[in-house]
Amino acid sequence: QVQLVESGGGLVQPGGSLRLSCAASGGIRSIISMGWYRQAPGKQRELVATVSSSGVTNYADSVKGRFTLSRDNAKNTAYLQMNSLIPEDTAVYYCNVILLRVEGLRYNTWGQGTQVTVSS
Repeated sequence: QVQLVESGGGLVQPGGSLRLSCAASGGIRSIISMGWYRQAPGKQRELVATVSSSGVTNYADSVKGRFTLSRDNAKNTAYLQMNSLIPEDTAVYYCNVILLRVEGLRYNTWGQGTQVTVSS
């Protein structure tokens, strides 16, 4: 079974930083993309950042210059470094991985979500 383990959420003051981690494991042939989405209260889930297997990153305009998505291919892990956090960043953050299973099937899987709260 493919499993995603998220960590790093918490409560932080405006201007502070957090680093989210997402590790994928179990029956993975290759990673197609890894990324983060978030869902704020009363809003739809939205893309935050993604990184492709070739290393190309894509960021939402609202986080450009503040968030950095990186990856560790050896560990099948993605990291989201979040700096200069603002209250609007408050949301549940979900890791997303699109991968090929060992049997060759494409699989889209989500982490359990981690709460990020930016407040004074």
